[in-house]
Amino acid sequence: MDNTTDLIALGRQAQEASYHLATLSTQQKDAALCMIADTLEARADFVLTQNSRDIADGRAHGLRESLLDRLLLTEARIQHLADGVRQIATLPDPVGTELESRKLPNGIRLSRRRIPIGVLGVIYEARPNVTLDIAALSLKTGNAVILRGGRESLRSNLALVEVIHAALEQAGLPQAAVQYIADPDRDLVRQLLRLDDYVDMIIPRGGEQLHKLCREQSSIPVITGGMGVCHIFADKSADVEGSLRVIENAKVQRTSVCNALDTLLVHRDIAAAFLPQVAARLAPQGVTFHAGPEAFRLLQGHTDSLVAAAADDFDQEWLSLALSVRVVDDVEAAISHIRAHSTGHTESILTNDWHNATRFLDEINSAVVMVNASTRLSDGGQFGLGAEVAISTQKLHARGPMGLEALTTYKWLVYGQMHVRE
Repeated sequence: MDNTTDLIALGRQAQEASYHLATLSTQQKDAALCMIADTLEARADFVLTQNSRDIADGRAHGLRESLLDRLLLTEARIQHLADGVRQIATLPDPVGTELESRKLPNGIRLSRRRIPIGVLGVIYEARPNVTLDIAALSLKTGNAVILRGGRESLRSNLALVEVIHAALEQAGLPQAAVQYIADPDRDLVRQLLRLDDYVDMIIPRGGEQLHKLCREQSSIPVITGGMGVCHIFADKSADVEGSLRVIENAKVQRTSVCNALDTLLVHRDIAAAFLPQVAARLAPQGVTFHAGPEAFRLLQGHTDSLVAAAADDFDQEWLSLALSVRVVDDVEAAISHIRAHSTGHTESILTNDWHNATRFLDEINSAVVMVNASTRLSDGGQFGLGAEVAISTQKLHARGPMGLEALTTYKWLVYGQMHVRE
C-alpha cells in the first residue's frame, strides 16, 4: 500500500470520526478531556523518556538551543499541559450555540448555529506541546484532527498520541479522532495539503517556509500565523522601571516562542538615558543587541554584546537571545517602522500619554495590539481561551490567538411551514 493510499485512509477515518464527535454532548467531551489529563500524568515518565531521546538526537544533530527549548518537555511542562487540558474542559462549549434567531416577514424562522469545522490538518515543527493542545481543542469543538509534527519531535509526539488514544478508548470514543502521520517523508505534507475530500482546514505552525508551502500548494483553506516579528515602542512618557520590567519579560522570559520580543523601538527624547538601562538589564542575561546607527552609538560602552544591525535584522523573528534596537523620532515614526517590518502578530506601546496610546491602537493593524503590556501575554491561555491552536495573523475567519470559537463554523437553520418561493 503506497503513502497516498495510507493518507486517504487516514482522511476517511478522520472524517467518519468527525461525524461521531459532532453529536457528542459537552459532558462526554469534557469527560474525555479529563481522562486525557489523567492519563498524561499517569504516563509522564514514559513521555519524558521519549522526549529525552528526541533531545539527545537534536543535540547530536546540532539543533540550535531555541529549537531544543521548544522541543523540551519537563515534569513542570507536562503538568502545565495536563492543567491546560483540564482548563479546556471547564470552558463553555461553543458547539450548538445559537448566534442569532429571527422571524422573516413571510413567517419563516431563521437561525445560525455554531458547528464543528470537521477535520483539521495541523502541520507543525519542534513543539510537542502542540500535539496535546490541538488534540484537546479539537475534541472540545467536535473536530477530528490529522497531525504532522517535525521529525525532531517524532518520539515525543508519538508518545503523546499514545496517551491520547488510551484516554479516547477509555472514554469510548474513536481513536481516529486524533491521528498522526509518523512517516517522515516530506511528500506526505504535500499530499495532506491536497486531501480536500476529507480535510476541511489546514493550520501550519512553524517558520516562513512552512507557511509559504501551505499557501502555495494547499487546495484546502489555510489559517496562517504563528510567526512573529513582535515590536515594543518605548514612548518618551513611559514609566522607566515598569518599561524595563516589561521589555525584560518580553525578551527573556521564553525566547523561543513567536510572541517573544524581536524589535525594541525607543523615542529619541529618552534614548540616551533609557538604552543603557536596557543594556544593564538584558546584557547579563545573554542578550545581543543588533542596533541601528544611533542606538549603536548610545549603547557603546554599556555592553560588549553589540553589533551593527544588518539590513534585514529588523525583519527577523529571532527566537533567541537577540534583539533589534532602533531609535525613532516619535510615535508616528514607530508606527511607520512597524508597518514596514511587522508580520502582523503582536505590537506594544509603553506610554503614559493616552493620545499616543490611542493612536497606536488605532493605526497598528496587527492581530494583537497592546498598551503597557508584554508581548508574551499574546496567548490563548493568557486571554482565557484555554490552549491555542495558533496565533492567526490573517484577517479572515480567525485572528490572533485561536481558541475554541475559531475551530467552529456555523450553519443556517430554516424553519418553515410548507413555504415556497414566489
